[in-house]
Amino acid sequence: MAFVPLPGPGPSGPLMPPPGPPPGLGPGPSFPPPGPGPGPGGGGHQGPTAPPPPFVPQMSPLAVDPGAISRCLFRNTYVWLRNGDSFWFFPTFVGRTSVSGFRFFRGRWMFFGVDLRQIVSFTCF
Repeated sequence: MAFVPLPGPGPSGPLMPPPGPPPGLGPGPSFPPPGPGPGPGGGGHQGPTAPPPPFVPQMSPLAVDPGAISRCLFRNTYVWLRNGDSFWFFPTFVGRTSVSGFRFFRGRWMFFGVDLRQIVSFTCF
């Protein structure tokens, strides 16, 4: 077996790729500048910009599944959970087993997600 030296630093220093993008490729992806991002006050489909209605609706028995709660996307929704909690919610995403969005808590909207199995009832406006 013969020893074959690998290329390495030579008299001019270590081997380095040429500066800039490889030939034939553009400058690469551009990313949005830093900013508020998702959430209230950002751009696109965000959280609510005003407080929820000033009342607590009467609980109505609805089947809780993605099809049922998806009609409440981007709407003020009152939610009752199995643990006894109830609150205003502004759903922005409904998955197969969970829903996420913004919960009104202590006078402000906060990002929140919950398993659909934890929801006893909901109603949206």
